[in-house]
Amino acid sequence: MRRGYLALRNELEGILSSDELDALPRRWQIIGDVLLVRIEGCEDRWGEIGSAFLTLFPWVKGVAVDRGVYGNLREPDIEVIAGKVGETFHHENRCVFKLDPSKVIFSPGNLKERTRIAKLGYGEVVVDMFAGIGYFSIQMAKHARPCRIISIELNPTSFRYLLENIRLNHVEDIIDPICGDCARLTPAGVADRVIMGYLNGSAYLEYGIKAIKREGGILHYHEAVPDKLYPKRPVARIQAVCGLLGRECEIKTIRKVKKYAPGVLHVVLDAEIT
Repeated sequence: MRRGYLALRNELEGILSSDELDALPRRWQIIGDVLLVRIEGCEDRWGEIGSAFLTLFPWVKGVAVDRGVYGNLREPDIEVIAGKVGETFHHENRCVFKLDPSKVIFSPGNLKERTRIAKLGYGEVVVDMFAGIGYFSIQMAKHARPCRIISIELNPTSFRYLLENIRLNHVEDIIDPICGDCARLTPAGVADRVIMGYLNGSAYLEYGIKAIKREGGILHYHEAVPDKLYPKRPVARIQAVCGLLGRECEIKTIRKVKKYAPGVLHVVLDAEIT
C-alpha cells in the first residue's frame, strides 16, 4: 500500500507536522464501505486523518481506528473518526457478507486462507467452530459444496449475521447454524473436516479433535503464535491433546497467514487425525 500511504501523506501535507506525517499508517482495511485503520499516537489529529481517508476513498462512508478485539465474544474495539460506521455489505470470492464492523469482526487479511478453504470439503461433513458471520462456512458451502456444514457461534450478534449471510448466499441446504458454546455443542465423531478459526482456541482442541470421525479427518487449527515459538507450540499442542485422547495425528502443513501483532504470527496447521 505504499502508493496509498504516499497519497495519504500528500493529502495531509501542510496539516500535520513532518513527524506526524512520518507516523501515518501504511496499511488499512476496507470492509464494504467502512475503512478500518490502526494509528499509533496522533490522537488529536485523528479527525484530520479520517477526513483525508474519506477524500481519497470517496465510496467509503466511515473511517474508524481499530484497537483490536476483546472478550470471549471477540467483539471489535473501534473509534469512529470520520463519517458513519454501520451495517455494510462486503463482497469476497463471489460471496456477500452483511455485517456491522463496529459490532463484529472481519479480517480481509485472511482472504488467501478463506479462498483456500473454499476449495475443500466436497461431499464431506464439516464442523466450523467459532463460525462468526460465516467467514469460512459461507465460502466453503458456495464453492466446495460439502454435504453438510455445522457452523457454531457463541456471539449472538455474529450469529444473527451468520443467519442472514446463509440466506443471502442461498446455502440454507448445506449450513446447519448453531448458536452457543463450542465446548458444549460441538458434536463428536461426525466430521470429515473441522475448522478452528479462533486464534486463542487451544483450550477447545479436545472438542475439535473429538468431532473428527474415528476413521479419520482433517483439522484446520489456527493460532496466534510468538515468533520464537513458531512452529513448535501449535504442533506440540495438537500432539499433546491427541495423545490424551488416544488419537494419532500427522501434521500435513503449517502456514503463516499474516502478522497478527509485533512479534506474533497468525498461523494455521492442517493435521490429519485418525
